[in-house]
Amino acid sequence: MNIKEAKDYIKDSVRIYLKKDDEGEYRIPIVRQRPIFLLGAPGIGKTAVMEQIAQELQIALVSYSMTHHTRQSALGLPYIMHKEYEGQTYDVTEYTMSEIIASIYDVMAASGIKEGILFLDEINCVSETLAPSMLQFLQYKVFGRHRVPDGWVIVTAGNPPEYNKSVREFDVVTLDRLKILEVEADYGVWKEYAAQRGVHTAILNYLDMKKDDFYQVETTVRGRNYITARGWEDLSEMLKLYEEDKIPVEETLVGQYIRSDRVVREFTAYYDLYQKYKNDYNADEILEGVVGEQTKDKARKADFDERLSLMGILISRIQQDIRDNMLGAETLGELMNPLRALKAKAEAGAGMEELAAMAGQQSEARQKAMDALQTAGSLSEREKRKSRYIVRFLADCEKLVRLGDTGDGGDLFASVRDKYDACVAAYKEDTGAVKDKLHCLFRFVEDTFGSGNEMLLLMTECTVQADCARFIGTYGCEDYERHNEEMMLTERNTGLLKKIEALEL
Repeated sequence: MNIKEAKDYIKDSVRIYLKKDDEGEYRIPIVRQRPIFLLGAPGIGKTAVMEQIAQELQIALVSYSMTHHTRQSALGLPYIMHKEYEGQTYDVTEYTMSEIIASIYDVMAASGIKEGILFLDEINCVSETLAPSMLQFLQYKVFGRHRVPDGWVIVTAGNPPEYNKSVREFDVVTLDRLKILEVEADYGVWKEYAAQRGVHTAILNYLDMKKDDFYQVETTVRGRNYITARGWEDLSEMLKLYEEDKIPVEETLVGQYIRSDRVVREFTAYYDLYQKYKNDYNADEILEGVVGEQTKDKARKADFDERLSLMGILISRIQQDIRDNMLGAETLGELMNPLRALKAKAEAGAGMEELAAMAGQQSEARQKAMDALQTAGSLSEREKRKSRYIVRFLADCEKLVRLGDTGDGGDLFASVRDKYDACVAAYKEDTGAVKDKLHCLFRFVEDTFGSGNEMLLLMTECTVQADCARFIGTYGCEDYERHNEEMMLTERNTGLLKKIEALEL
């Protein structure tokens, strides 16, 4: 299966494992909660998937790589205890708490979140001294004398032996206690994730043309070549920073992340072309509708790679604007409840100190909730941006209330309401601007390429990208609706022609 299918399966399994009965007991006993074992090549996104699951389920995540653990660090260190049995005193060996289990308790104490995922990577590379203890752990969730707290689901991961010389094959007894998911690299699935994460457009454009270069592990006469999803994503972050500082991107940089001489050469050459396309076609002018006929004519005469790159640049720009806009809508929506509470307090006649204190408490509560999720490893970048804005907004409200003291609670809230109304007005203005850009993009593609593959690419991206689909569903887009109807009619006509041909008239 691909990593997205594995994610959905793990997410469902975690949700089921955490279900409780009417008395608060877990429906599936601890001993029956089989750990999940993700078996797949390195760098395909196993760890990233666990972070996404924790964020979506709002539970904690503790991750450990088992390669560096010895028996002592995983199980705990021995120490001597004096105990009395039937009147006789004996020296008894006890063990300190496992470092791994202690980390779970630390996260629970710091975040207040009592349920989560314990993710153990490289589980099939444990040291020889630790291997005998793994069977007990996998079935009973026990390291040494200490058990993983209730409400924590164990997910493990490892690489097949061909990728890692340290791999120890599990015996049947161990395998019979695991739910095994074999995961393979899939560019289509990763692209969906990469677009949401803002992976550099040059990388996505290149891989759209050369999908076989997405993931490779091969042995050559010069050594082992490898290209992973992790490598592309890390390279993306470096490319953005190099561009910010106007540092030239050369093969030396690309080769630090992509370990294939051929792909390094070809991607670096393509990246240079990509920069040329960005200079040749001004994306801002196209999205503002002020592009000249000369630019359109150049695009019509361009070869396939250049047209694909141009569409990638334009789609990436509009999608980023739409993502920011939809995040703004979510943020304003989440601000409504605390502001309603402030308004009710003001209308009840609260004074300046009381109303300001309430705004400050709301800001602190949101900050505390954000810190808890971050400590638990379950705060997404999107949620972080939203929470930071809300924290700042409510803190500003506290200052506005104190500055606007008139002794009348209703008037005190007026400054807060004005601030929120100004944000709403700015959001509406931004929404109108994004709609105009989307219209200009459709018009450019229509005028330049007609209803060809470029339009199909634009329609596909607007449909499958979650924020784009939400934006169009919420605010409408006549260009999208018109082309959607045209394409549906084309599909129906094609279907009718096939049925007529099948009749052999």
